[in-house]
Amino acid sequence: MDVIDTGIGINENDIDRIFEPFTQVDSSSTRKYQGTGLGLALVKKFTEMHNGKVAVKSHPSMGSTFMVRIPRKEMRWES
Repeated sequence: MDVIDTGIGINENDIDRIFEPFTQVDSSSTRKYQGTGLGLALVKKFTEMHNGKVAVKSHPSMGSTFMVRIPRKEMRWES
């Protein structure tokens, strides 16, 4: 699944930080955007719990694309 936004984008050197709990790229007291910094950390954790991966491509002032890949597992029903 891909999620695309046209927001402020993320600098390349900040991409690893956005997946850390309670971390925001702009942590100043006058930051423009709200949030706790938990959303992407939770997405990464849940995805990895299902043996998946999260990737991001971003360009400052152009937006970001977040890609979540979870391997398909064959289901077997017990009767």
